[in-house]
Amino acid sequence: MSSTNKPKANVIDYSFSAPQYLLPHQALSKVMHKATRSRLKPFKSAVIGGFTRIYGINMQEAEHESGKSYNSVNAFFTRALKAGARPIDQDPEAIVSPVDGTVSESAPIRDQQIIQAKGREYSVLELLGGDKALAEQFKDGDFSTIYLSPKDYHRIHMPCDGRLVSMRHVPGRLFSVNPRTTRSVPRLFARNERVINIFETEFGPMALIMVGAIFVSSMETVWHGEVNTTRRGNIRQWEYDGSLKLAKGDEMGRFNMGSTVILLYPQGAVEQNALMESGQALRLGQRIADLV
Repeated sequence: MSSTNKPKANVIDYSFSAPQYLLPHQALSKVMHKATRSRLKPFKSAVIGGFTRIYGINMQEAEHESGKSYNSVNAFFTRALKAGARPIDQDPEAIVSPVDGTVSESAPIRDQQIIQAKGREYSVLELLGGDKALAEQFKDGDFSTIYLSPKDYHRIHMPCDGRLVSMRHVPGRLFSVNPRTTRSVPRLFARNERVINIFETEFGPMALIMVGAIFVSSMETVWHGEVNTTRRGNIRQWEYDGSLKLAKGDEMGRFNMGSTVILLYPQGAVEQNALMESGQALRLGQRIADLV
């Protein structure tokens, strides 16, 4: 589950990531936000058709199989799947993948540090936006980082039953989160914009963190809607009374294009399984851990 056998960043990785430091991340994302919501038929048809061909997207599993059914590029990116397309493991002891994606890293949290890639770590505290009390709840726990590429299903579902406790929006940069950038940009997931969702579960607190990325111009949750960026550095937090309960497999949010989800578990709560090896492809609903 660790990155012991994975390569460190190379010259190509650094060449890919270096120009991103100079890009106006938020401005580009605002342009993309507007473009992907355009209903201009020639534009949306060309983009949807191009993405479907280039990434080999299986439209037969989508609720609406024809690209013509979507009134914008964003509607296509956030498309629903047919009922039953992603069976959810209903064993009460099972924690399931919240998304379609690829395992980036998955391991125990050591000294309050999370592995980003071989030779790169960042702290739970900075990931959670400096909330010391919240970070302490995951001391010596476990984490999983799952990368969603542009071809993946972009909705996020609950890995287990949970009651919503809080949502925290941390503005930041919007570096790409693909493997090359993950290997080469220090503290990437603690630098990018993110939405931190805390749920109370039968095994204690669980964090489901949605990390933004370049051109991911919005993140949404089912209870709040679109979480918009304000001025940089303005962390916002919403507290909830626990009355909103989401069952395992329920939709809880969505991305535009691709990005990353990070799960945090408290100490001794779960045992992650063999699927959580770096580079392993996952599908929503697959069993990724068991309650201890």
